[in-house]
Amino acid sequence: MEIRLTAGSRGAARRVVLLVALLAVLLPLCCWAAPERLRYAIPEELSRGSLVGPLARDVGLNPAELPVRQLRIVSGNEKQYFSLGADNGNLLVNERIDREDICGDVSPCVLSLEVVVENPFNIYHVSVAIHDINDNAPHFDREFVAIEMIESTPPGTRFPLDSCRDPDIGANSLKNYQLTPSPLFSLVVKESPDGRKHAELLLEKNLDREKERNHHLILTAVDGGNPVRSGTAQIKIDVIDANDNPPLFTKEIYKIRLLENLPEGSLAFQVKATDGDEGTNADITYCFSHIANSARQTFSLDPRTGDVKITGPLDYEDVKYYEATVEGKDGGGLSAHAKVHIDIVDVNDNAPSLTLLPILNPVPEDSVPSTVIAVINVRDRDSGDNGEVTCNIEGDLPFRLAESSENTYKLVTESSLDREKISAYNITITARDHGSPALSSRAALVLEVSDVNDNAPVFEEATYSAYVAENNAAGALVLRVHARDADAGTNGLVSYWLEGDGAGAAAPYVSVEARSGAVYAQRSFDYEQCREFAVAVRAQDGGEPARSATATVHVFVLDRNDNAPRVLWPAAASGAGSGSAGASAVPFEVVPRSAEAGYLVAKMVAVDADAGRNAWLSYELVQAPEPGLFRVGLHSGEVRTARAVSERDVSKQRLVAVVKDHGQPALSATATLHVVLAESLQEALPELSEQPAVAASPAELQFSLVLALALISALFLLSVALAVLSRLRRAGPPAVLRCLDAQRFSSAGPAVPADFCEGTLPSSYNLRVAPGRAVTESAWLLPPAWLPSLAAEDLLSGEPFGKPSPSSSAGPGQPSDDPGAPQVCKAIASSEPLLTSRECTRF
Repeated sequence: MEIRLTAGSRGAARRVVLLVALLAVLLPLCCWAAPERLRYAIPEELSRGSLVGPLARDVGLNPAELPVRQLRIVSGNEKQYFSLGADNGNLLVNERIDREDICGDVSPCVLSLEVVVENPFNIYHVSVAIHDINDNAPHFDREFVAIEMIESTPPGTRFPLDSCRDPDIGANSLKNYQLTPSPLFSLVVKESPDGRKHAELLLEKNLDREKERNHHLILTAVDGGNPVRSGTAQIKIDVIDANDNPPLFTKEIYKIRLLENLPEGSLAFQVKATDGDEGTNADITYCFSHIANSARQTFSLDPRTGDVKITGPLDYEDVKYYEATVEGKDGGGLSAHAKVHIDIVDVNDNAPSLTLLPILNPVPEDSVPSTVIAVINVRDRDSGDNGEVTCNIEGDLPFRLAESSENTYKLVTESSLDREKISAYNITITARDHGSPALSSRAALVLEVSDVNDNAPVFEEATYSAYVAENNAAGALVLRVHARDADAGTNGLVSYWLEGDGAGAAAPYVSVEARSGAVYAQRSFDYEQCREFAVAVRAQDGGEPARSATATVHVFVLDRNDNAPRVLWPAAASGAGSGSAGASAVPFEVVPRSAEAGYLVAKMVAVDADAGRNAWLSYELVQAPEPGLFRVGLHSGEVRTARAVSERDVSKQRLVAVVKDHGQPALSATATLHVVLAESLQEALPELSEQPAVAASPAELQFSLVLALALISALFLLSVALAVLSRLRRAGPPAVLRCLDAQRFSSAGPAVPADFCEGTLPSSYNLRVAPGRAVTESAWLLPPAWLPSLAAEDLLSGEPFGKPSPSSSAGPGQPSDDPGAPQVCKAIASSEPLLTSRECTRF
């Protein structure tokens, strides 16, 4: 077939083509401006993670676009019932959804939410219908019901029973009631105008109290769900004597409207019933025979007057209506029932609620106008005009609100931003409803403006000084350095390092904490080893590229009194007690008895490793047999006589001095000096041989007396032996005394070495015998450490000592190299008083 177009038809065709092209361009724009609402339907009680719907696919997104478009839920109910799948963008159940808790008897039950996508920005409105399932069984408020009936009650009388509640709706709600078979009673089920079913007990025959006083029945309520659920209540009927006129209420149904802001204690309404009987049979008492727990806590009924008062708060947003059944019973036991339906009227008692979701914070200062900063969702729990809300921004700010839907706004920039002028904005958004009086609420947003890294850190001081006392704990804080950076964010975040990564000479001493700038000691400082050092600390910000600055830290170590004075002279003895074999010599000085006051005895020398006052030393005499005889220089340590020496002074003096420094607390050391008052060494030797007296017990004293007697006997025998040997020597020495041959003695003359052989009185005796010279008994008993190396002639002469004999060149305890040197025989005593053995030693 061939179609031919005229000029007029061709013009009309062109117009049609243009119109179609225009619609193709405008239709997507219209759809972006007013996106359609997505609708889904799910049953209640789905498990968490169950699929609601392919939301990403329905808004035209594929899984690859999800990271870029940033699909997310920005508003919804107070509870987060839904969530989005991270990998596919499906709408999932986030937590348990109970239709009865969310919507109650309202049908359909719909949950609404908004989702947003970016690049480009758009908002989609989603509605999810919640379908009811049969998850609730019918439930009676009272499982046991007691009914009193007068025996004269005529057949056909009906008694209302407790209604059964089933939170489910539709086919799953209450369907019917069943009663156990009984010849006297039957069940009548009535349906109210609102569709609710109520059961009434119908008396079929006359009652006879004399035959049967009580009747027991079971009432069963079943729903229409699959599977069927049911609930039961036990009914006990007590038959009482006749009262032929039951009460009669003025209304069969009381319909009441109450404002939700009525105060507690207010009179809500009054029920009234009359009775044709007289006396007690006409006295009517009122009570709630059927009422929900929420209504029982909100209303109270006066049993005499029928006044119903408010005892709890009324809130239209929580409960919109209440139902109850009031029973009026006379004194004879007859009763009547009336239903009460209470509607709660909404008032403007809820301020709008604002939910602010920041999209871009901080915002770059070079952002273009109309950049989306945040999404604001506004809700008001009130209804009608009380729930209509208008939003605006307070103050003159470079931002505006763009309405996206009836409950959602976008906060966008209106002009350019400049951080150098204003670095942050305090944005306050006000939402106001249309109620009377109007209520409002505010939401605040602190919007930061980001900048670039154009400032280097600056230390508070170019050079820091820290003073640390020595002996500090390792890890102790030395000081803190601080640098400021005018930039914001990571550009102003300052970190600290030791210059050159701590490779300098001070690196083993300190470290710096990167975040706080705290400088810590890596070890305990010692003033005597290091008194000061310096380290360079570098502060660097977190910008790109990073900027830095350097400061020098000088650490000065302060001295502490941690070193006690050390006595160089007189040195303390290092061996065992005095008189023991091999003991070091105890320092002593000999002072002539002719010494006058101020005579220099000795000079004590001590040093202290500390500095300053901690090293200032002072000397003090703390122990002396004659306190007034000697004194010590406070700062010089010189021991001098404080007065002239007298004959009454003890010959042997033990002086103890303490050396203290001036630290806090002060440390000290002691020095002991032995002084002998004698004009010559011969006079001093007996004093040097004496041991310090020690208090002994009676048993020790007896042992000492016996030992002394044995010692005297041994000395007597030794003297006799020496006399015999002297006489025998004139005639020529026998072979047994070959060791005492005169040719074995030194030609330089007799001498006494500086040290005796080992031994301790009274168990052993150390003897040195010079040829041809008698030795006094007192010379034999001298302690070895106190006897200097002097010639025998000098020892026995009356001259003062002090000049050593040239013949005493051998060291103590060392045998002489001269083969002709004399020998010393050392007699070792046992428990017997006789000499048992001898040994000869060259000297």
